[in-house]
Amino acid sequence: MRLNTKSILNRRPQTPADPGEIRRVERWLATARVFLAISAFAAIYMDPSQLGHAPVAYALLGLYLIHGVLVMTLLRRRRQSTAAFRIFIHSADIVWPAFISIFAEGRSPFFLFFFFVLAAAAYRWGLWGTLSTATAEVALLWIESFVLVRLSTYQRPAHLLRGLQVNVPEFEPKRLFMLSIYLLVMGLLLGYLAEQQKRLRAEKAVVTGMLAKVRVEAGLTGTLQQICREIVARYSAGRLLMVSQEIHSRRTFLGELRDAGNSEFIWLNSGPREAKSYLEDFPGEVCYAAHEKKRLSLMALDQEGNPVASPPTESLAHLRERQSFESLISISFVFAGEWRGRLFVFDPSWQGDRHEELRFLLDLFRQVGPAVYNVYLLHRLRRRAGAAERTRVARELHDGAVQSLIAVEMQVDVLRRQAESSPNVVSNELGRIQGLLREEVLKLRELMQQMKSIDIDSRRFLNVVRDAVERFQRETGISARFITDVQNLEMPDKVCRELLRIVQEGLVNVRKHSKARHALVRLSSTPREWNLTVEDDGQGFPFSGRLRQDELDQIGKGPTIIKERVRLIAGALTVESNPGQGTRLEIKVPRDGEGSDEL
Repeated sequence: MRLNTKSILNRRPQTPADPGEIRRVERWLATARVFLAISAFAAIYMDPSQLGHAPVAYALLGLYLIHGVLVMTLLRRRRQSTAAFRIFIHSADIVWPAFISIFAEGRSPFFLFFFFVLAAAAYRWGLWGTLSTATAEVALLWIESFVLVRLSTYQRPAHLLRGLQVNVPEFEPKRLFMLSIYLLVMGLLLGYLAEQQKRLRAEKAVVTGMLAKVRVEAGLTGTLQQICREIVARYSAGRLLMVSQEIHSRRTFLGELRDAGNSEFIWLNSGPREAKSYLEDFPGEVCYAAHEKKRLSLMALDQEGNPVASPPTESLAHLRERQSFESLISISFVFAGEWRGRLFVFDPSWQGDRHEELRFLLDLFRQVGPAVYNVYLLHRLRRRAGAAERTRVARELHDGAVQSLIAVEMQVDVLRRQAESSPNVVSNELGRIQGLLREEVLKLRELMQQMKSIDIDSRRFLNVVRDAVERFQRETGISARFITDVQNLEMPDKVCRELLRIVQEGLVNVRKHSKARHALVRLSSTPREWNLTVEDDGQGFPFSGRLRQDELDQIGKGPTIIKERVRLIAGALTVESNPGQGTRLEIKVPRDGEGSDEL
């Protein structure tokens, strides 16, 4: 196996990487330092016996408060907090409690000074920094104990210590021993908790980074490529292999990424043999295997993250016959009972606790996997929607233009035969055929218009609608007008798109079904809503009266496509029909409405 470098968890920084976050942490610690000094003054005021009556003790506590205020002021003025500055402040925090405790009667409340230093070290550096701080505090206390106890054995130094009201009995070894144990145990616990917190933050950062690679616009292959590159880069692996199988059809797919640079994720030829070689009888949900000293060492975890006892190695031995590797990470995955698969990371660099790394990889895939599966579902949905749209277009062409053109071809053949004997009949028939062709050209243009994607906003909306109405008049001969009193339109893009589609569909219905001679499109607005009206003087719907959208749904009447588009923008549709006199469609769209995200 290659030389170990950094794994996912061991790449995390030991201090917050963001300078802004470092400043926030240091400011918080500075505020806590000042608050601690003020609290100590309050405790002494309520019970002066805790510090005795030595002026030196009060002076030291006052200097500690001034020290805290100065640090807080410096942090507010400095743009960044350097590592040397933090170490200097932390060293001073270690020294102050040791000196102040010389004059304390008992350990409360001044024991909190020691706790503050340990908490600061835990937040800054984690386990080893906290243990080092606790060790330094204990060493400093024992040095003070040695010096004070030795000085108390001499007459003049002892008289000076009594004059300063130094509490020498508190520094006797039997008392100091328990305090040392407290500090070391507290440092160990705080350091362990800080290390766990840093590990969780590192894991969260890795998961967030992986989820950021899941992008719908990149597609399924692009998303897999980004995620696989991230894994290969983090483990400095030689290559990566992904095998997946659709459970119902048993189709197997094999993808490979050679390196984390510019290498592309490529799909390889695969078959049933690959499924058996790569997916069957592998130990655990996640495992790590390494070929060491002509034997295969293996660690595997089950779904709960627990070690698998005596995991089998036959499948890995067979895999090594097909894929050359010295070490290997294998992670299995299952998506919604539809897909199963396994990811192989060959020759990874490894550092840190293997059990924790494997457990983290198991959690990582449980969180990233559903996001990748959602990209697959959306990709499949788009593919099916495209197929459905192509089917609809083919059906429209077959039932409309193709059938009409076949009929025209047959009629032209008949006319060709009648041309010599009945010229008048030929002229009339040619006029009818011309009208039929004109009708089919309009249908094809409408179909093409429906298939076009619309890029429109409120600034272009009025002009686009006006052009659509004018084009309708030119192509059909039906008199059509667009009227609006809106000057400055402010409308969401989604509403613009749907209202334009409604206008186009309404005009198509006028041409196809109404036999109208005049059509009118009107747009108006109020402070609460936009109002769109499409009306004609044709034959109307097969009902009489004014019906809302829910009433139209109950009787199964009304323009279906327009009703669906009105729902998408949370609008209200009303249809007024007078058979033989015309139809009026009224659409009201609230300004604060929230349309559906469908389609």
